[in-house]
Amino acid sequence: MKLINAIRMGGTEVLPLVEGGKGVAVSNGITSGHWAAGGGVGTFSAVNADSYDVHGVAIPQDYHGTTRRLRHEELVAYAIEGGVTQARRSYDISGGKGRIHANILWEMGGAERVITGILERTKGIVNGITCGAGMPYRLSEIAAKFNVHYYPIVSSGRAFSALWKRAYSKVADLMGGVVYEDPWLAGGHNGLSNSENPQKPEDPYPRVLALRKIMREFGLGETPIIMAGGVWALEEWENWIDNPELGPIAFQFGTRPLLTKESPISDGWKQRLLKLKPGDVFLNKFSPTGFYSSAVNNNFIQELRGRSERQVAFTTEPVGEHLVEYGVGARKRAVYLTAPDYARVKDWEDAGFVEALRTPDSTLIFVEPAKAEEIHRDQVNCMGCLSQCRFSNWSQEGPDYDNGKKADPRSFCIQKTLQDIAHADPHDEGALENNLMFAGHNAYRFGSDPYYSNGFIPTVRELVDRILTGK
Repeated sequence: MKLINAIRMGGTEVLPLVEGGKGVAVSNGITSGHWAAGGGVGTFSAVNADSYDVHGVAIPQDYHGTTRRLRHEELVAYAIEGGVTQARRSYDISGGKGRIHANILWEMGGAERVITGILERTKGIVNGITCGAGMPYRLSEIAAKFNVHYYPIVSSGRAFSALWKRAYSKVADLMGGVVYEDPWLAGGHNGLSNSENPQKPEDPYPRVLALRKIMREFGLGETPIIMAGGVWALEEWENWIDNPELGPIAFQFGTRPLLTKESPISDGWKQRLLKLKPGDVFLNKFSPTGFYSSAVNNNFIQELRGRSERQVAFTTEPVGEHLVEYGVGARKRAVYLTAPDYARVKDWEDAGFVEALRTPDSTLIFVEPAKAEEIHRDQVNCMGCLSQCRFSNWSQEGPDYDNGKKADPRSFCIQKTLQDIAHADPHDEGALENNLMFAGHNAYRFGSDPYYSNGFIPTVRELVDRILTGK
């Protein structure tokens, strides 16, 4: 195993080890502070991070506004306060070592307002901003305003080229690095394009090499590329280290920091990670963002799969083979199904899935009454956690503050489920089965890696030291 040497990133020398940002109270100031103290780059999530009362108890992010716009303002205020809190915790723990980055999602509600509000109150604390989930053209402009480095997250050289030509070339001196996130293996939201097959993963090496060639054309030959997604042990990436073809490379670890003593996820969640098997992480497209995402295939994901499987097309007038009349809703408004689909609907109704919900694609899905009530309630309680939400039809852009489409019941309220799993009672097994549990596709390796045998859970510093051995 090659010796891991420090590289220059964000204006200083750091170990090429980056903690991946995981949203909604998972990557926090404690984990990022300890990671930075180990000489690497610690990343706290600025996506609706926790703030605390005088007793150190996380303040519930409850919403009292009577409209979505009012609740959105509450959400932005919570996010800023939480981000500032986590940044300061991280800085105190790091003792000024390493680097501290704030991770945001460009598609999160009020992203620009949130990161601006955090940076205004954390000067000299936050060293960089990482940002993905969309095309964050204005990221460089925000970085320039506060003189911090920025790290766009991309999944192709083409995406980076577009960002550079449109905006980043104007703030070249503050680009600290480019995060290449493998769209097939990373946890959370994935950057698969329409031209890429979700079932056919591609080797990251030629994709990263293509990115480097583009960066060299722009004079960025010495700007680090941070490999993210699918990174477990550095010995598996030895041919990337000190490789002149690739140039400076750092490695981002998103999944492994979940299983540390400082990680804020529940003990039950940690034990679940130790028991995952190959294939337990499922690449899906249920997210209200519209992006693919990777999550543990638990009851939550299976219920979403069931909704989409219990789906038929309809017409509002008898057309072609759509000749069988069917009544939808309390008023039994007539739509028309094909005879085979009508027979399927009757089977679903016999199984208890008696509530038909319309989708924006002129289809009906069938769910149980309690699930229909939950979907409706979650849509009504929308707090605008995304810039655009297909589940609730929210848009943060006025004057109408909707995306112009019907709300899609095949999706879900992502803010609700991520808050619920992050703050559930540690002994509540149901919370792990019935909420979204993001994870990278290598998460099953917790159960096979001898480092974690007998249920061993390291501290962050122990994990960093282990990673430096190549294991």
